[in-house]
Amino acid sequence: MKIDSTSLPDDVDALQALVREQTALLETKDIELRSKDLRIEQILAQLARLRRMQFGRSSEKLDREIEQLELDLENLHETEGARAIADPSVLLGDARKPARQPLPDHLPREEIVHVQDCACPKCGGELRRLGEDVTEVLEYVPASFKAIRHVRPKFSCRRCESITQAPMPSLPIERGRPGPGLLAHMLVSKYADHLPLYRPSGIYAREGVELERSTLADWVGRSAALLQPLVDALAKDLMASDVLHGDDTPMPVLAPGTGKTKAGRLWA
Repeated sequence: MKIDSTSLPDDVDALQALVREQTALLETKDIELRSKDLRIEQILAQLARLRRMQFGRSSEKLDREIEQLELDLENLHETEGARAIADPSVLLGDARKPARQPLPDHLPREEIVHVQDCACPKCGGELRRLGEDVTEVLEYVPASFKAIRHVRPKFSCRRCESITQAPMPSLPIERGRPGPGLLAHMLVSKYADHLPLYRPSGIYAREGVELERSTLADWVGRSAALLQPLVDALAKDLMASDVLHGDDTPMPVLAPGTGKTKAGRLWA
């Protein structure tokens, strides 16, 4: 609403009400502008991704542009979140936020019951239960290590003096220390999350477990050898098809003995 400066009220209360109205209007406009800026960044990022999908593997320049757009988008979302803490009304102006979905059923539940006093805080009368409100909060339990001790008691026969003992369970790496869960986590970190091995090494060190990068690399090589029969079975199944479809995305790989790289391709 536009204010006519020539006809301002003389009453102080009326002036204060007018100022409050204009302040609320400006805040609403500010929220709308920031929402539009955020939407523009989202559209730009989507366009950049679509361009790469349409034209295949694009130049490094386009990749950097996409990364920068996504970084700007993250910064805008972070700014929105920070301002929402300072001004809860910001949340009301952003209708594009995804609808809150219920937490997955497979998650383990920990229940904390908050019980009031047995007597009414106003009159001291006896309370009766009417129902309850349940609010679920998503929490993260950091990954942790544990040492599994395989204990194999020895027994001797009193008649023939022979010694018997349960065999050692099969381990992924013979006489090695990593369990299958640790190896799976390390492989997912390297190949699915694209983390160089020095990063898991540093993450594990923060948990008090020192594992050198060379040790992890050795485990990766041994795990690859263990998985080779599965790779062979998948290749045999694929090659039995009349037609193969693949994503022809090249990547540079080392060419041993040449000191250079050559174009390689990943079959997933």
